[in-house]
Formats: sequence, C-alpha cells, structure tokens
Amino acid sequence: MSNLKTLIVLYLKTLIVLCCTALCSHGLRAQQRVMGIEELFRLADENSQSIQTYKTGKEVADEALKVAKAQRLPDINASLSASYWGDGKLWDRDFSHPTSIDMPHFGNNFALEAEQVVYAGGAITSGIKLAELGKQMAELSWQKNRQEIRFLLTGYYLNLYKLHNQIQVLQKNLELTEEVIANMKARCEQGTALENDITRYELQRETLKLQRTQVEDACRIMNHQLVTTLHLPEETILIPDTTLLDQQIRTLAEEDWQKMAAQSNLDLQQAQVDIRMNEAKVKLERSERLPKIAVVAAEHLDGPITIEVPVLDNNFNYWYVGIGIKYNISSLFKNNRKLKQARLNVRKAEETHRLAQEQVENAVQAAYVNFLTSFTDLRTQMKNVELADQNYQVTNNRYENELALLTDMLDASSTKLSADLNLVNARINVVYNFYKMKYVTHTL
Repeated sequence: MSNLKTLIVLYLKTLIVLCCTALCSHGLRAQQRVMGIEELFRLADENSQSIQTYKTGKEVADEALKVAKAQRLPDINASLSASYWGDGKLWDRDFSHPTSIDMPHFGNNFALEAEQVVYAGGAITSGIKLAELGKQMAELSWQKNRQEIRFLLTGYYLNLYKLHNQIQVLQKNLELTEEVIANMKARCEQGTALENDITRYELQRETLKLQRTQVEDACRIMNHQLVTTLHLPEETILIPDTTLLDQQIRTLAEEDWQKMAAQSNLDLQQAQVDIRMNEAKVKLERSERLPKIAVVAAEHLDGPITIEVPVLDNNFNYWYVGIGIKYNISSLFKNNRKLKQARLNVRKAEETHRLAQEQVENAVQAAYVNFLTSFTDLRTQMKNVELADQNYQVTNNRYENELALLTDMLDASSTKLSADLNLVNARINVVYNFYKMKYVTHTL
C-alpha cells in the first residue's frame, strides 16, 4: 500500500513538473509587441485575407477591361484541311444513263480570313464603358472593405486597451484587499477584529480573482482575433500604444463632417457608378437596333476545282476584299422590352442613390451626436476622478489620525481606482467615436 502511495505521489509530481514546463515554454514563445493604430492599419493592408480578396477582384476587373478593349481588334481566322474524294456519278435528270466520273482523290483547302468591325451601333464602346465602370466599382469595393476592416480592427484594438486597463485596476484592488486581509488577521490575533470581517474580504478577494480571470480570458480572445486577422505569429501578444490617448482629437462641426461624407463616402460613390453603369446598359441595348458594318478580306487556296465537270485536278487561288452590313430586323420588336427594363434600372439606381444620401446623412448625424456625448462623458469622468482623489486624501488623513477605519481606506482606494478606470475608458470612447466618424465618412 505504501509503495502504491509513493508511485501516486511521484506521478503527481511528474505531472506538475510537465505542466509547469509547458507553461514556461509557452511563456518563452510568447512575444509581446507594442502596436499603434497606424501600424495596425499597415499590417491589415498587407495581410488581411478579406482585403486581399477584394484586391484580386480589382485585378479581375482590370483584365475584363482589357478583354472589352480587345473587341476593337480585327478577327483573323486561318484554316487548313485535307480530304479524300471518292469517284462521282452523273445521271440524266430522270436518273437514267449513269456515268462514272473519275475524281482526283485528294483535296486541300487553305483559308485566311479577316474581319474588322468599323461600326457596331456603339456596342463595343458601351462594352468598354461598362468594363471601365466595373473596374471603378471593384476599386470602390476594395476601398470600402479596407475601411470596414480598419474600423473592425480599431474596435478590437480599443477593446483590448480597455481590457488591459481593467486588468491593471483589478490587480491593484487585489493588492489592496490582500493588505487589508493581512492587517485584519494581525488584528484578529490581537482580538481587535472579527473572523467574519476577514471572511468578507476573502470573499471579495476571490471575486476579484474571478473577475481578473474572466477579463484575461476576454483579453486572450480579443488578442487572437487581432493576431489572426493580421496574420501575425499565433504566440504574439499585442500591447496597445498608451500614447494613443495623448493625441489631440480633432473636433469639427457637423456640417463639415457632412461635407466630408458627401465627398468621400464610398456607398455614395458606388451608387453614382451604378447609375452610370445602367446608363451604359441602355446604350448597349439601343445598339442592338442599329446595323453592324465590317470590312472583310480573305485569301483562299482550294483544290481540286469542283466548279467544273469533270473536276479539274488543280489548285485554285482567289482573294477578295469587301464591306459587310448586318442588321437584325427582329430587334425592332424583340428589343423594346429589354430597352424599357434598362431604363427602369437607371431610375432604380437614381432612387437608390438618393436613399443612400439620406442614410449617410442620418449615419453622420447619429455618429456626431455620440461623438459629442463621449466628450460630455469624459468631462464627467474627469470630475469624478477629481472628487475621488479628494475623498481619498480626506480618508487617508483621517486614517493617519486614527479617525477612520482601514476598510474606509480600502473603499476610498477602490473608488479612486474605479474612477481612474472609468476615465481611461471615457478617453478610449472618445477615440473610438472619432474613428467612427472617420469610418462613417469613409476617411479612415
């Protein structure tokens, strides 16, 4: 039995050693990296998979434009064929008196044909215009996605800042609570404190530890989201740049933000491009009702000569140049519905643009109100910090003169720390709402 206990103890010790080794090695692998907003944006541009996907979309649109422009080039076709001819039969009209015709058994054909469209009713020009607008739309989509990713990462980044700050405050409160517990235990031995008081603060200590653990877990989750999006090494621990809160936040009038949105908002720009694309589609549908004119040229080398009977076993070369005109008569009655549909799409795009203007204006106004509110909250929290500092000084003086209890001192310290926490969070909220204004106007 004793041997079994010894083995169990040794196993547990080994397990503890292995766990500690693993934790230590993880700590060694972890790399802390202080990062500012601008570096965050730079890494997002370089590494974000979402941004890269839209960047590829720009390349696709660029190639589509090249394809559309290539429609202006001539069509050139070359063909070469060889054939075997069987002997022919010749009859009278009533299929009497059959006669066998000897045929040259081997035939050949070479053809080189070129066609250059000189007028297509505007179809080629409209196609190129659509491709150019498609390229613009792809560029705007990339920029919009870039703005969205930047704002998303800004939210993660500032939340991480808040969590780090909260951990610091919880840690300070834990240290204060530990001091109170140690003091009360000493007083309890002297008979000047109750066990119940110690238990109460021990419960507070465990609650603080649980809160710290929860915040640390949230911090790890937020850190992982940032690291994953930026394609950084998994073990990277990001530390927000504390100088961020020292930057001067530029405050503008709402009218200025509205003007910036009218000029820079990508939703409005996309709606404008969509109008132009549908207008180009109207022109494209109109082109179907117009004739197509092309210059054609060809070179042929055929053998044998089959226009003679009997067939001549010779090669025959000929070439021609001409102008061809093609007109689809059915488009006069088939194209009307398509043309009407295209015109309705133009009207719909114009209405969508007006709706986007309303939505952007409302979004800017709402964001601006929240921006101003964040400044009001900041001033309130600054006043709370001032009051908490005064309360702490008063309580500390009373405590030093034995006019206040240690618990009073703890409460004053906790209030001061909470006020400091709320002040930092208020500063962060001002920064967040500033970047939200830039996001709504798409100037991020």
